[in-house]
Amino acid sequence: MTALQTIAVAFAMFSALPMPQFDWNEKNMRYALCAFPLVGVVCGALWCVCGVLPLPAAARAAGFCLVPVWVTGGIHLDGYADTCDALSSYGDTAKKLEILKDPHCGAFAVIRLCSYFAAYFALCGCVAFTPRVGVLWTLALVGERALSGLAVAAFPLAKNTGLAHTFATAADRVRVRQVLAALCAMLAVGLTALGGWALVLAAGCVFARYYVVSKKQFGGVTGDLAGWFLQKCEIWMLAALAASIPGTTIITGAARLRLKESGRLPMAGGAVNGVCDRAALQRQAHLCAKARRAAGV
Repeated sequence: MTALQTIAVAFAMFSALPMPQFDWNEKNMRYALCAFPLVGVVCGALWCVCGVLPLPAAARAAGFCLVPVWVTGGIHLDGYADTCDALSSYGDTAKKLEILKDPHCGAFAVIRLCSYFAAYFALCGCVAFTPRVGVLWTLALVGERALSGLAVAAFPLAKNTGLAHTFATAADRVRVRQVLAALCAMLAVGLTALGGWALVLAAGCVFARYYVVSKKQFGGVTGDLAGWFLQKCEIWMLAALAASIPGTTIITGAARLRLKESGRLPMAGGAVNGVCDRAALQRQAHLCAKARRAAGV
């Protein structure tokens, strides 16, 4: 029963999914950070469902973009926006922490959020979904949450109030660090084995940056900073995923014109925003060259 309550605490806090109501106490909050990565499993499963549905390219990319927001309710985006406002102030530590507590959304937060979603949508449009890609991204979504929970249990805290402080003080920090560190290591091995070494590298770099920024700029981690890290980690891993998919290319320029003229430009069902199989493009280029030679061009 305690294990189920622990999972429910994690989902009630870090997702918008309906959960049963009960009192949160020391027992069911002790390992809630360990259950946090399970939210990533749900996000990944729904992301894969979106990938296999017969949707137009733009709709599929929008689904990829919005699934994490729908599942989490935007809780991490809220922290991302607040942290962007604080970092853009270039004030001292006390000023930045004060901005994090401000419930209003500043201009810099709006600009960063719009930029974030534009980049995220574009990257989603560059991802050609396959079962392997779905597994890679699911592992990535689980891994970023494992790293976020590990940071809350391992990094110094910026203040003695707030979400991060509540979960860090309620947790068995030593055991939580051990469990999440082991999970991160296993996920890194799994991602690398599937060819997702670029995602592991991206997550590691963002995690190191998170430690430096949190300690230097804020004096430690907060709940808002945890959300900022998770969103930064997610978009950089998505960029790594889009860039490291083998056997794909982008149709541009003369290649697009030739395919359009021949009536063989891939539609949404066979590609995502102009991404298609390299071998098909090579065959099409060969046919075009052969036709030109036959016509004496």
